[in-house]
Amino acid sequence: MAQPPILSLENIALQQGGKWLFGGAPGGDAETLDLHVGARDRLALIGRNGAGKTTLFRLITDRIEADRGARKVKPGIRIVLLEQEPDLTGHPTLMDWALTGEHPPAHHEIEAIAGQLGIDMTTPVEGASGGEKRRAAIARALAQEPDLLLMDEPTNHLDLAAIDWLESWLDRYKGAFLVISHDRTFLKRLTRATLWLDRGTMRRKEVGFGGYEAWEEQVYAEEARAAEKLDAKLKIEAHWLERGVTARRKRNQGRLEKLWQMRAQRAAMISGGGTAKLKLATEEDFKSKSVIVAENISKSYDGRAIIKPFNLRIQRGDRIGIVGSNGAGKTTLLKMLTGELAPDSGTVDISNKLTGVMIDQQRKLLSADKTVREVLAEGGDWIDVQGHRKHVQAHLKDFLFDPGIVDTKVGILSGGERSRLLLAREFAKASNLLVLDEPTNDLDLETLDLLQEVIADYEGTVLIVSHDRDFLDRTVTVTLGLDGTGKVDVVAGGYEDWEKKRRAPVEKRERSESAEKHTTLPPIAPKSTKLSYKDQRDYELLPARIEQLEGAIAKGEQILSDPDLYTSDPQRFATISKGLENARAEKDAAEERWLELAEAVEA
Repeated sequence: MAQPPILSLENIALQQGGKWLFGGAPGGDAETLDLHVGARDRLALIGRNGAGKTTLFRLITDRIEADRGARKVKPGIRIVLLEQEPDLTGHPTLMDWALTGEHPPAHHEIEAIAGQLGIDMTTPVEGASGGEKRRAAIARALAQEPDLLLMDEPTNHLDLAAIDWLESWLDRYKGAFLVISHDRTFLKRLTRATLWLDRGTMRRKEVGFGGYEAWEEQVYAEEARAAEKLDAKLKIEAHWLERGVTARRKRNQGRLEKLWQMRAQRAAMISGGGTAKLKLATEEDFKSKSVIVAENISKSYDGRAIIKPFNLRIQRGDRIGIVGSNGAGKTTLLKMLTGELAPDSGTVDISNKLTGVMIDQQRKLLSADKTVREVLAEGGDWIDVQGHRKHVQAHLKDFLFDPGIVDTKVGILSGGERSRLLLAREFAKASNLLVLDEPTNDLDLETLDLLQEVIADYEGTVLIVSHDRDFLDRTVTVTLGLDGTGKVDVVAGGYEDWEKKRRAPVEKRERSESAEKHTTLPPIAPKSTKLSYKDQRDYELLPARIEQLEGAIAKGEQILSDPDLYTSDPQRFATISKGLENARAEKDAAEERWLELAEAVEA
């Protein structure tokens, strides 16, 4: 590191609940923890729930002391923590709370940031929503002008506009930050290095979160090979089987392929106005698979159009994502589609065969005094999972729990673990409609992967309200995008597909204005909707090219599955890995290009 660090933790060991979270007994084999933060570091802190991420933040801010080791801070450095769940009790308004703290900010500085975030700081604490509290916490933290900003799940409860604003602020920020987040898009856009807390060990790699998954898989593969050489297979295999890294990634690749196919089918059924077009099936077949049919539905409050008239036909097996800023009407639309709220105009027909399960973001369904066994199996040893009998400990393992926690009180679990327990209970229920309201809050990245798997394998219909852009891109087949004017865009695909549709008119207008500014030629006549020769060739040839790439990818993956290749021929391993990366990127681009052309043909 060219410049000395602004903060260092050296040889840290910490015991919690009778166990060593970091380090171990003096003279033992367990590694102590070291951390060095530079003045301009942008660090992602990754680790499972319970790995010690939040505890590490408390060590950095000197809120707790380590059992051994040293904490060193450069003189004059201001460290500010943006907590996941700050305690606002005892303060009448959000502003009263924001003016407190180790480095109390000025009133006008808080107001300036709050205005950009769209939060009224005179709001009483008692009646403030989760989103309002989160905005107030951000305003309070940023107004303190930190040199090192620690952020614990900063995008929780934020809408898309607030997330965009925070990303822009951090992009301009001159100090260092360390962030815990489940929001992959946020992490990929902002981080330049990754800290990985895993089984009491801190690893660091000078790559942003975009390179984390490949690094993680490489580390586990190396550990597995080392364990074989040292004849310590039992311990590492237990972890390997629990993680199932390679197997899970391959399954996820298959699920993403299936998701692409489902989106292509839905794209052929959706016209620009959001009505159904029957390209791949007869009208009778299409209608027979419909479970929710909304025709010309709308909703207004106090003369303001929340939902303008639109049509939607949801089929059995659809995964519908609902996105938009707070107040845009997401919850209103969700309630109309599920029959909880009647529209002002139009009709919503819901199949009488639908049996729904609602997983709410508030996590109010769990009692802290109950044990995990009582929550899942009413105190017994067996649980019905989608109509099949299963031992409660086996079901816990499916949701990444240690089966030994079966008699642990819910109140002892972390927020993320409680969220995962709720998912384990609700997904066990027999249902064919799943409604998820901000399901990703408080989940770690591994649990998010698990949730994506469960949703992909779910045989019913799924409605998801979420601000997690990456989660939607990996999960949904159709996105309902609300821009705040009452208009509902119906787009085949995820969040990024909706963003492309929103950007298209702006980019078209900018190109038009640029052309007018730089030419004196007469206006060009509108292009024919007929494909150009090149477009037509791409439309015809790309499916075969995609098939070739899929074959090449499968062949490369088969070669890399050899556990001895990395050790015996690291150069070949690197060459094939790079080729795989290029082939996957080309295939993704080819699929996207073909879908665009297919939409043009459809139009």
